[in-house]
Amino acid sequence: MTNAQIEKFLENNYLDKAPVKVSFKTRKPLVGIFIKTADYGELKSKNFWRIVGEVNIESYKKSKDMNLARMFNGSEITKLSAP
Repeated sequence: MTNAQIEKFLENNYLDKAPVKVSFKTRKPLVGIFIKTADYGELKSKNFWRIVGEVNIESYKKSKDMNLARMFNGSEITKLSAP
């Protein structure tokens, strides 16, 4: 997916809020939240996204520790949907 397609999906109250099911070309789907960090604009322009996995969402909401997130290339994402 392009960064514009991903951003358009996230504008619907998903960024930093609701979990999203993310499907990939070469790996199993995951459920997580896209987070907005200080480098969000720069990463978005390069089609990279920080996603906190489902098992770490509660910890992230309490601590806002961005080390709980993993970075993904948007070109590997094939579909975004509500879980």
